[in-house]
Order: sequence, then C-alpha cells, then structure tokens
Amino acid sequence: MGREPASHRIFIERVVIALALVAIALLLWNLRGLFLLLFGAVLVSVILGLVAEPIRRRLRVPPAFALLAAVLVVAGTVGTAFWLFGAEVMRQSTNLRELIPAAWGALEMRLDAWGLGQPLREWTATLGQGGGVVSNLGTIAVSIGNGLADTLLVVVGGIYLAIQPELYRVGLLKLVPERGRDLAAEALAASGRALRLWLLGRMVSMAVVGLLTWLGLVIIGVPSALSLALLAALLEFVPFIGPIVAAVPAILLGFAAGPEKAVWVALLFLAIQQFEGNVLEPLVQQRAVDLPPALLLFALVAGGTVFGIVGILLAAPLTVVLYVMVKRLYVQEALHTATPLPGEKE
Repeated sequence: MGREPASHRIFIERVVIALALVAIALLLWNLRGLFLLLFGAVLVSVILGLVAEPIRRRLRVPPAFALLAAVLVVAGTVGTAFWLFGAEVMRQSTNLRELIPAAWGALEMRLDAWGLGQPLREWTATLGQGGGVVSNLGTIAVSIGNGLADTLLVVVGGIYLAIQPELYRVGLLKLVPERGRDLAAEALAASGRALRLWLLGRMVSMAVVGLLTWLGLVIIGVPSALSLALLAALLEFVPFIGPIVAAVPAILLGFAAGPEKAVWVALLFLAIQQFEGNVLEPLVQQRAVDLPPALLLFALVAGGTVFGIVGILLAAPLTVVLYVMVKRLYVQEALHTATPLPGEKE
C-alpha cells in the first residue's frame, strides 16, 4: 500500500510538469512577435557593433565612446543621404505614385487588345473585396503607427544591447546549466560571428544591386530611376522575394512606354540578379555565410506564415543564427561530425 501513494504522487508530478510545459509553450507562442522584435534589436546592435569596432581599434578609444561615435556615424550617414538625395527621391516618389496608375491603365489597354484585360480587372477586383482601401484607412493608419512604434522600440533596444553586450550575454548563459555554459558560449560566439558576416555580405550586395539598377534604368530611360534603385537596394535584404517585388513597379513603368521597354527592364533586373547570384554572391560568401538556397526559401515561407511581413524581412538572418546553432550544438557536439562554421578555417 505504501507504493501506491508514491506512484500517485509521481503521476501527479508528471501531469503538473506536462501542463506547465504546455502553458510555457502557449505563452511563448503568444509572445512570438515580441521575440521577433527582440531579434530585430539584436540586429541593430550587431550593425552598431560593426561600425564601432573599427573606430575603437583605429582611434583606441573606450567601447562606450566608439559606440557613441557609431550611432552618430549611422545617424549622420542617413541624415546626409536624405539631405543629398531626399528631395530628389521624394520628387521621384511623387511622380511614381502618379505614374503607376497611368502605367496600370496602359497595361490594361494593351491587354484588352489581346483579350486579357477583363480577366485582369476581375482578378484585381477580388483583391479589393472586403470594404475597399478607403474604408480600411483607419486600419492602415493603425498598422503604420504600430510599425513606427515597433521600429523605435527595436532601435532603442538595439542601442541598449550594444552598450552592454556582455551583460546580456552573461545573463543568457546563466540560464544554461553550468556544465553546458562553455558550449553555449561557443555557440553564441559562432552565431554572432556568422550574423556579422552575413550582414556585411548583404550590405555589399544591396549597394551593388542599387547602383547597377540605377545605371540600367537611367540608360533605358525609365522615370524615377533613383527611387526604383533605392527600392531595389532595400528589398535586396530579403532573398528571392525582394528582387521580384522591386522589379514589378519598374516593369510596369516600362510597359507604359511600350512593351519593348518593359522587356528591357525585365532583362535588366534578370541580368542584375544573375550577376548577383553567380558572380557577386560567390565572392561575398567566401568571407560570409553560404546558406543552402532551399533552406532559405522554406525559411522565408515559414517566417511569413508564422510572423507575417516582419517574419519575411527577418527570416534570413534568423535562419543564419539557427543554422549555425544546429551545426555547432547538434552536428558537431551531439553527432561528433566535422563541419565548418562561418568565419572558421576549414
């Protein structure tokens, strides 16, 4: 009889533990958006660290002064770019908003001649169902406001993380059992190094794609070339999906001037992506992170499914971190299989 109460107690303890795990899982799921914002803050801190590190080494100043200089450099670069190109970008963006509806109308007229205009109108009409854009202006305004608030939170959080990175790293490691802290520290260092390398590679690709897009659109004679090139550079941060989205307004404006120009614009974007994928990317990835394309593609789909648009934007860097973590903690440590990590000599 003495064993029966003990077995009941063990059973109750296991049920309580299972319920606690389920509750924790539900809590984490409901807080998934917060964790994504936290990861965005980590990205901001890494970017500031990339700028602050050469300042600290060259000027031999304390880390706090180097970080302050990095914040000023980033803010000054954005402000200078806006001062130099902001007026022109705003003018071209205004023209772009005026030209795209006209270009869409020209596209419908040309498709009418081929008997495809009405199916296009029916398809776009289905996209506008649910009250239309005007009736949803309140929802759009709230979404924009929330996006700005989240962006401010990410930037401020990133600055705080960059000020005392060691404080948060040590605090995170203290959550790990003592026997596994050394391994966890190695995995964190490897993932941080990979994330820095990936960001550097993305920055190079974004700059080159933006410059080539601007030169190509100017040569072809597409209006608002600077705004379209800036859009292409920014969307280059999102693999696969970003270049396709960036090409749509440019091709549409080209179509307004004639099908031939639209073809040239499409060929331009295709050529730039081929150059980026087959020439630039291999050169960059020699010192960066080479993710399997299929893994990255499904990570984008998963990020969009779970987190929405923000998940798509951050899917690639989050995949970099998880990819390195799996290689270090599972492939190397659990399976005892040799595999190179980004930034390490093979």
